Amino acid sequence: MIKKEKSRGKNPHAPVVLLVNEPGILIDFLRDNLRGKSRNNIKSLLARGAVLVEGRVATRHDYPLRAGQSVQVRWAPQAPAAGGRALEILYEDDELLVINKPAGLLSIANEKEKERTAYHQMTEHVRQSDPNARIFIVHRLDRDTSGVLLAAKTAEMKYALQDQWGTLVKTRAYTAVVEGCPQPLSGRIHTWLYETKNTMVYSGEQGDDGLEAITDYKVIGISPEYSLVDIRLQSGRKNQIRVHMTEKGCPVVGDKKYGAKSNPFKRLGLHAGVLELRHPETGKLLRFEAKVPAVFLSISFQRTNIK
Repeated sequence: MIKKEKSRGKNPHAPVVLLVNEPGILIDFLRDNLRGKSRNNIKSLLARGAVLVEGRVATRHDYPLRAGQSVQVRWAPQAPAAGGRALEILYEDDELLVINKPAGLLSIANEKEKERTAYHQMTEHVRQSDPNARIFIVHRLDRDTSGVLLAAKTAEMKYALQDQWGTLVKTRAYTAVVEGCPQPLSGRIHTWLYETKNTMVYSGEQGDDGLEAITDYKVIGISPEYSLVDIRLQSGRKNQIRVHMTEKGCPVVGDKKYGAKSNPFKRLGLHAGVLELRHPETGKLLRFEAKVPAVFLSISFQRTNIK
């Protein structure tokens, strides 16, 4: 059914290229021709962008194949991210790359760190298949915040997303572990944010230099010392969640900058769990989700009944 165009030979990490001899579906083709790989193994390969059809990353299980096409499987390990972990790819196509950024990794370079960044790791990933490929960061997460980070693979997509970000984004959901318990247990925080010369952000009255910031929150778990909070951003300002939680008297754990006194996870207790947006060209609603870090749930929270 297939012809192997390249062999891994003595290098077990070298990519293998297979020739399609008859029409079919990608996942079936891979199951038939990758020895020792289960359906879940193949799904993992697809999810992390390791399968290319005619040189383009294919992530859909039902991607249609035509006779004469080539399918490449890249076995090389992913570029290491923070702490030596592999880059966790949530979604990839010809125009977008979405990862689950680990805590401790910068989104982009700063004066002190140039290479240990999500931007650098994502660029290395796309250049495995195209040495000239580029990555364009569309939004950022704080260094110590984990979760969904989206980048464009073309300048056109970057500008399309940035120019229409406010209308394209439908959901930006975070999970936070905070000190104490916000009162009331759910509500909206609506302020104007300002930044000092030493990069501290704070709320003030509406003014010419202030940026409107709206945060919806709901306590979903309670323990004697901490609360688990579901947060939905209606605006995306620098340090918005961290400032608003502190103003409720419940700073995010590990956030010494904004008044936290505890650090049970040895990291910031903030995770970007869901990003949902409409594709600017196709109009399709895309939803990207990164699971809540297991360490957040190591605290025994009593679930609330708030709807």
